[in-house]
Amino acid sequence: MNCVLEGNAVKAFGKAIHSLSRIGDELCLDPMIKGLALRSVNSAHSAYACFLFSPMFFQKYNLGPEQGSETVQCKLLMKSILPLFRCLATVERCQIQINTPNDRVKIQFFCRHGITKTHDLCFEESEALQAAFASHLCPNVLKAPARVLGEMVMHFPVSQEEITLSITPLRVSLRNYFEGGNDHMKIMYTEMSLHPDEFDYFQIGVESNITFCLKELRGLLSFAESYCLPVSVHFGAAGKPVCFSVEDMILEATVVLSTLIDSESPSQPAETLAVAPRTPTRCADVVPESPGEAATVPAGMELVASSQGSPIEDPALLLLLHHLSEPHYQERANSTPASSICSLLFRAKSPESGEGLPVLACCSDEEEAEEEEVMMMRCPTL
Repeated sequence: MNCVLEGNAVKAFGKAIHSLSRIGDELCLDPMIKGLALRSVNSAHSAYACFLFSPMFFQKYNLGPEQGSETVQCKLLMKSILPLFRCLATVERCQIQINTPNDRVKIQFFCRHGITKTHDLCFEESEALQAAFASHLCPNVLKAPARVLGEMVMHFPVSQEEITLSITPLRVSLRNYFEGGNDHMKIMYTEMSLHPDEFDYFQIGVESNITFCLKELRGLLSFAESYCLPVSVHFGAAGKPVCFSVEDMILEATVVLSTLIDSESPSQPAETLAVAPRTPTRCADVVPESPGEAATVPAGMELVASSQGSPIEDPALLLLLHHLSEPHYQERANSTPASSICSLLFRAKSPESGEGLPVLACCSDEEEAEEEEVMMMRCPTL
């Protein structure tokens, strides 16, 4: 295989290698008819990344006659090839050759002032790497400019290992994730939310919270933001992989990350149990007079359970309720004028309907006058 890159294509190729260095310690070169693929996978096989450069990306792309039907996958050490693509300010052209008989990868940099740098790297053949992930079957799909996602990720510290992505019909949020054993007094919790209108494409099939590694994602977001490329996200429920992809006419980039399995039981989520409504309770259910016998309640009256769910067991309150139901008190209450004094806890008599609403206490003008006369008799005039 022989390919030549010129100008900005050399820098783009170098940034792709730097993005893959966040994934694994080895780089696989896979020359194919549809382009040159750069792949990497971590040691735990929980993160996979691939950059596929189309033949149009190169100034010259030739597989060679011996590789017309069968390609050779070359595996290089990342620490060997990464330093070569760090300082590219003076590089004008780059040529990459794969020599199968010698098991060597030859990389030449043609710099300004006629300077040429040549590097020979040993490689070993390896099997083709491919993530078994069908992104088109994912129920949730997001697409946004890399700048939007990059501004959300930049608020997390570099030491942050994992983040949680949550999606609902109303918002998409990112927050940092910490295991339960950590000291919560030393942790700063950060969360950013976006409205669905901020995305170029928003599709939600199921509400989910997925947790994945942030380190492997930063490289792809940095690459996409450098060239103003949109990033697509395909994912489903927790425990299933999430795929971040970038597509352009001359290149495709994909990062597939595994997610943590949700430890909470889906049948009894904590939020649902916390807001479960209470059933209204009658006095006969919560105020028994004696074991096996329920207390009698006057007709037309009902006790409402406490907001804390505790029963009403005050004997004085029960005595007041029975006193209100006596006939002589009902006659006296009906004879009072409609201008009775009531607070938020009391209910007044309705003048339109003429029907008496249940009240707990009532004070009339006549009773106030009698109380004033008693006070005048007890207190001598100064």
